[in-house]
Amino acid sequence: MSRTPHTDVDPALAYPEPPAHPNWRRPGTAKPQPLTLAQQEHNRELLALALRTPRTRSRAA
Repeated sequence: MSRTPHTDVDPALAYPEPPAHPNWRRPGTAKPQPLTLAQQEHNRELLALALRTPRTRSRAA
């Protein structure tokens, strides 16, 4: 039965990872903007509705 010594290194891990491809970055994308007062109010209304609405239980089959 042959055994490989623990000192063997995986050749795939022997070299550093190459830099990321430029297409992985999105230069010029818009930065996130703060929510407007209307959007904040809308989110509050949706949250209040979700908290008021009873959750239905799904039956296990």
